[in-house]
Amino acid sequence: MKNAYLVSGIRTPFAKAGTDLKNIHAGELGRFALSELLSRTQIPLGDLGKLIGEVIIGNTGTPSDAANISRVVALQAGLPGHMSAYTVHRNCASGMEAVAQATLKVQAGESDVIVAGGTESMTQMPLFYNAQATAFFERLMRAKTMGDRLKVMASLPIKDFLSPRIALAEGLTDPFCGLNMGNTAEILAKEFKISRLEQDTFALESHNKALAAQEKGFFKDEVAAYPIPPKYTQTLAADSGPRKGQSMESLTKLKPYFDKKWGSVTVGNACPITDGAAMVLIANEEGLKKLGSPKPLAKITGYAFAGLEPERMGLGPVYATHKLLNKTGAKLNDFGVVEINEAFAAQVLACLLAFDSDSFAKDKLGRSSRLGTLDRSRLNPQGGAIAIGHPVGCTGTRLVLTAALQMRRTKVEKALATLCIGGGQGGAVSLEAV
Repeated sequence: MKNAYLVSGIRTPFAKAGTDLKNIHAGELGRFALSELLSRTQIPLGDLGKLIGEVIIGNTGTPSDAANISRVVALQAGLPGHMSAYTVHRNCASGMEAVAQATLKVQAGESDVIVAGGTESMTQMPLFYNAQATAFFERLMRAKTMGDRLKVMASLPIKDFLSPRIALAEGLTDPFCGLNMGNTAEILAKEFKISRLEQDTFALESHNKALAAQEKGFFKDEVAAYPIPPKYTQTLAADSGPRKGQSMESLTKLKPYFDKKWGSVTVGNACPITDGAAMVLIANEEGLKKLGSPKPLAKITGYAFAGLEPERMGLGPVYATHKLLNKTGAKLNDFGVVEINEAFAAQVLACLLAFDSDSFAKDKLGRSSRLGTLDRSRLNPQGGAIAIGHPVGCTGTRLVLTAALQMRRTKVEKALATLCIGGGQGGAVSLEAV
């Protein structure tokens, strides 16, 4: 097997759903990120099109007009029609799955250079007609005469038209255990005895770290400013989620959103619904030579995905990291940078406790001892999804890119990117300096 390298990467700014990027199709978000990635290689697009073997993009919303959105994004970015492109879907880890598949393919020598990424417009996830409204349209289509059509129209189910199925709400609800993702975080908060104060404190830290990183210009090598169509008179240059002036006072005023009576998870200590896209270029040694021998951001040393109970999906990073460490022989303390997706503050805090628990390691992972105590100064040093956002199909790629850039910036040797996955899974990718 060949070595796999993260050559370069870029992403759009992330914006809360319904705000700056609300009118931008997921395909266009992906096209922009991919076009920016390709332009920064400084290789003419025609020549680059001959070098890239495939495009793999994660997405969960699956727009009806772009069923294989990876192919649409690749063509819209100007890549040649003969190039293969496909879309992957692993819920929250779709973007990480794209990175993993690209890694495996360049390691195997199937392609020397592959584009991987993720794109998501959570704003544009649709409403669906319910069964009764759908049946009305079926009757209307079958009506052969004007009289028949009038009879059907007279039975118009107005109430049913006003009760659509909400794709986003259904997508964030696990079909096996029946719980919304927020309720799974409530389970972990109660089981690990994580207080509301701890969650709000963690959320405030996420905002403060993200704002500090923006002020220091740390995101300039990660985020490409997006000119907003159709007039292009405004440009979104940074993530819109980090809130200046966020305070514990404002966070504590928020009421529990999922378990309104006994809960502690609020919209303030959970990630916002978000739009955005991210793309990376992955290559082996032969691919690097073809690209002009650029210095890659990092070497990809391993990846792992693991399953667990859907109702405790937030612990996915612990299970996936355990599996990754077994595969690579690394230890948790080897990683100088650790990016854990902040789906919920309670979920990340539960992972930290589980990492450091001998009993959890023995009972759940089959290990003789804990994975280790994670130094909080290494965790999400530029903030996480609570501040930045979580465009579901994109986040896995963003975590890998952020970890690689932070590893290079701080000159540490190894980094870990990991996240929980709706449905009861976890994903993890390890990186090494080159």
